Formats: sequence, structure tokens, C-alpha cells
Amino acid sequence: MARSVRLVPALTAVPLALALTACGGGVHGSPGGSGVRDPYFPKAGNGGYDVTHYGLRLDYDPDAHHLTGTATLTARATKDLSAFNLDLLGLDVGQVTVGGETARWNRAGQELTVRPREDLGRDETFRVTVCYSGAPETVTDPDGSQEGWLRTTDGALALGEPTGSMAWFPGNHHPSDKAAYDLTVTVPQGLRAVSNGELRSDTTARGRTTFTWRSAEPMASYLATLAIGDFDISRSTARDGLTVYTAVDPVEKEGSRAVLARIPEVLRWAERRFGPYPFSSTGAIVDRAAEIGYALETQSRPVFPGAPGITLLVHELAHQWYGDSVTPKSWRDMWLNEGFATYAEWLWDEDHGGPSAQETFDALYDHGEKTYEDLWSFPPANPLDPAHISGAPVYQRGAMVLHKVRRTVGDEAFGDILRGWSADRRHGNADTADFTAYVEKQAPGKDFDGIWEDWLYGEGKPERP
Repeated sequence: MARSVRLVPALTAVPLALALTACGGGVHGSPGGSGVRDPYFPKAGNGGYDVTHYGLRLDYDPDAHHLTGTATLTARATKDLSAFNLDLLGLDVGQVTVGGETARWNRAGQELTVRPREDLGRDETFRVTVCYSGAPETVTDPDGSQEGWLRTTDGALALGEPTGSMAWFPGNHHPSDKAAYDLTVTVPQGLRAVSNGELRSDTTARGRTTFTWRSAEPMASYLATLAIGDFDISRSTARDGLTVYTAVDPVEKEGSRAVLARIPEVLRWAERRFGPYPFSSTGAIVDRAAEIGYALETQSRPVFPGAPGITLLVHELAHQWYGDSVTPKSWRDMWLNEGFATYAEWLWDEDHGGPSAQETFDALYDHGEKTYEDLWSFPPANPLDPAHISGAPVYQRGAMVLHKVRRTVGDEAFGDILRGWSADRRHGNADTADFTAYVEKQAPGKDFDGIWEDWLYGEGKPERP
């Protein structure tokens, strides 16, 4: 490095502030925020800038459980900045540069505070590079589930919802900041590294293989994934040349074969229901990781901890429209992900000889608390706390809200709303107020007040009309 990195002692807030403003000439900016004040994860994300691209170069040794990484973020300052923060949990930082110049930095919990040599002006595009290494951590969520960097029998699996991505690369880890990704990963020869988007290359030299992946469409960091291990790979082409890339642990191969073969069929059905598929590739990752206990809609390539059934496949592929392309502005808006994907299950059943959505709604209303004890414990648009953002009301009652909208506007208009919403917010972000306003605009002669008040925001079990 050009000069030694200066570690600023985090003794008090005042010395840190002085250290961040003592470099170079007069300071014209102010530090970016150390969080975006999400209602459930207030320290997640950072203020003052917007990331447009992540360039990640990683090297992982599963036997030693050691990760070496270089992350280059291209970002635009949204205000005059004298310093800014990145989210990074654990791992040792070796060097930070901004615009190729060595920058000062400080660590405090998940916050990596960076002080560039020169202030950054509003709307200025800049690049920050972080060199880091160490043993990436597993993160335990408020609801007890695990994410972050998860070791498997033959490698590792990186999952990020809601905050686990900061365990393996520094960034602006909040769903409101989406970016493109280029990911280069080197692993021992014989293992594969599978991620989002398209595989650009894989080369082997001196006993190690390097895989390069590109995700050109904007992606929230919690949807980024990396699976390292022994996988059987299948490549095929669906409609209009769409690449279908699946990676399956050999133990799960037979159990997954029939369901994964239906990916093109599910996508054709989903496009009729939800509109054009929003990404340039699709597929799935099926690992041998039953202890994880959940699947995740990682962008373009959902992750399953074992062989999935058709209902789970439909759910995770529906998320590609609702959650991945149309991404929540905050974690309070999770029902816009899960309510839609759950209702997709109802629609699939309705279209394939199963119960109608109305029959599913009625059964849930009459007997749902026998299966979901917390079904009526809070409204879908206002989870109780971070431990409940994936609770049954978010999924099941969220789907019930959509069915009430359907009954109000009729099937044809509801289909237009589903397709129009995914098109209107394609590759963007939205919150609950955006959705309710959109619905009201599409059906100006209908009264939705009771739906919003009783089903979306109301406490307890609503009365059936």
C-alpha cells in the first residue's frame, strides 16, 4: 500500500468525528448516515450514497474456512460527504481506497466508516475498494433462523435475508439500494461456485477453479447468493432463449429431477399471470442443507435446502416478479413479497385442478388458526417486530388481502393489476402505500377502505362480510 492504514480508536464519538474531519483542507460535506433507519433494522444500509455496481473478487478455502475478498463498489454520492459507512460484519479489513487513493477507516460493530482523502460532492460518482479476509460468520436472525455464510458438508452457502450479506462482502445492505453485480470466485478444483445471473467463464489453473458471474439487472444485496460445493449442473434453454441453469447436490438429484424439469412450464404460466419474466436467466440451486429450514428467492436462481415440491417452486419463482424485481422499500413491506408469492400458490392450484382461491381463502378464514397459531396476531402491513417479518400474517393474511382486492374488482381487472404492478415498478422499489395507491388508481370506482383498514392494517380477525 502507498502508506500504512490508520486505525482510528473508537474511544468516544467525539474523537471519531475529529479523526474523520482532520484530513486535508476544509471539510465541506458531512458524514453519511450509519443506517437508513429501517423500522425493523435501523442500522441496515447507509445514508449519503447509492451503489450502482458491486465488483466482488473472492477466494475461499472450505477446509480452512478462510475467505479472501476484494470488493469494489461504484456509487453516487447523494449529498456532500466527508465520510461514509459500509456494512461489514466480522472479517479483517486490510486496506480501503477511494478513487485509487488510500483512505482512512474505522470499525465499530457492523459499521466500516471510510474517510476519503478528499470530500465527495453531491452527485459525484466514486469507487471504493475494500480488501478483507477471515472466517465469514453465520448470522442468527431475530426469529432464530440462520443466514450469512453457512458451512455445508462440501463447501458453503451464502444467504442474505434480511441482513446476512454483510457477513461476506461490504456494502449498502438494505433492500432500498439495488445494484448490478460482477462476482469472481476461486475455489479448489472439483468444486463449483454458483451465483446469480449468468456464468461468464470458468477456468482452472494450479489446482483451483475460478468462476465469473454477472447480474446485469438491479439486485438488492439480500438477494445475492453464492453456493460452493459439489453440484450436478444442468443448462437448458426456455422460451426466447432464456437460460435455465440449475445446480443440484448429487444427494438431492433424483428427488429434484421431476420438479426442476417443470421450471419452463411454471415460468410460462407465471408470465401469463404476472407479465414478462424480469431477468435474463433463471434456474435453481438445490443444496444438501436441511438444517437451514427455508428456501430463499435469491434473484434469478432460488435456493432450496433440499429437493423442492412444485408448490415451493411456484412460490420462489413468483418472487422473481414480487420481491426481486419489485423490491420492498423497507422490511415493513415484506407482505408485498410474501403475500404475492403465497397468492401465486393459490392461483397455481386454481389453474391446475386444485381448490379455487376462494376455497383456499374460506378454509383459511374458518380454520387457519389451527395451522397458523399467529394468523390473526398482527396485520400483514405492520409486523410486531423484526422476529415477525416472516410470520404467518405476512404470508397468509397478505394473500387474503390480495384475494379481497380480486373479489372487489373482478378477475379481469385483478389480472391487469397483477401484471401492471410488476411492470410499473419493474427493477425498482415500492412500499405498501405505493401499492394501495396503485390499486385505487386502477379501479377508481371501487371502495377499498374496508380492505385496507380491516385486512391490511386492522388488528385481530376481521369479520366476514
